Amino acid sequence: MKAAVFLGPGNIEVREVPEPEAGPGEVVIRVGACAICGTDVRIFQFGHHHVKPPQITGHEIAGEIVAVGEGVEGYRVGDKVAVITVISCGRCRYCRRGLQNLCPEQKYIGYHYPGGFAEFMKMPREGVVRGNLLVLPEDMDLLEASLIEPLSCVINGQSYLHIGLGETVLVIGAGPIGCMHVAMAKNHGAGKILLADISDERLELARRVGADVYINPQRENLRERVLELTGGLGADVVIVAASSGSAQEEALELVAPQGRISLFGGLPKEKPTITFNSNIVHYKEIGVFGVFASHASQYEEAARLIYAKRVPARDLITHVLPLEDIVRGIELVQSGKALKAVISFVR
Repeated sequence: MKAAVFLGPGNIEVREVPEPEAGPGEVVIRVGACAICGTDVRIFQFGHHHVKPPQITGHEIAGEIVAVGEGVEGYRVGDKVAVITVISCGRCRYCRRGLQNLCPEQKYIGYHYPGGFAEFMKMPREGVVRGNLLVLPEDMDLLEASLIEPLSCVINGQSYLHIGLGETVLVIGAGPIGCMHVAMAKNHGAGKILLADISDERLELARRVGADVYINPQRENLRERVLELTGGLGADVVIVAASSGSAQEEALELVAPQGRISLFGGLPKEKPTITFNSNIVHYKEIGVFGVFASHASQYEEAARLIYAKRVPARDLITHVLPLEDIVRGIELVQSGKALKAVISFVR
């Protein structure tokens, strides 16, 4: 089979590799689509401590089961499935609470195990046992289903924010995650949604999700604009969907009393700290939340929302590419010219 093999920073080679076989307890999937995310870009550029070359990366995966190993129950050949990335231990206090994303022994598809930038991939026995395959409706579009994983992360992020009817939500960062946050804020009944980004090109792509106001902070003062639009109070919810320490710092100036802030985007490891005015949090009674990945029930919710067209997954996909163009896809994502680029194997 063909696979894109990561050989080290800046080096991915599409080559023929052996097709995986389903041993006892294992499942083999024919990949239908695997979306490219920012983490895939960073792995390509810099490598990752969990990714040991040579490895097949890619973790936003949807496909169809083509082989089921001995002893597997609950899955059958022909099932359409989405891959749940985190394989947890199943024993720790977090796993027992359904918080697999916080398991201290977690491993990942596309990092520790071969991922979805290949015609076929294998779900190892531990992933099958942990339920890391989500069976989808027979008529679900696999291109759209490749966005289940990132949408599940957005759902996890908003689970802390409790967006209420009529509230004003500011999203900083108009990439695919920011656009999904806009869509989810709409589903929660937000009254006004503001989307900010320093790239006019990104903001133009993001118009397809229908935020109420689009703001480029390089062209107008973001704080003044937010205060103007909120009667001087600030946004009820601020979501920083960008890897920007300065944006995280500014969020404290943009949020209303008793507002909530989500620091959704992680910061570069060489500069992970920000100046944090805790007096603002104290006197305005602000809640500040971090978020990492997602857990199985949020994949289920994401699948339902995409299937019901409550999140416009197809509109978020700007580029569909063959495996041979994976480096071009990574470059499109890195440059911001793509909103969501997907490697497609759909015949």
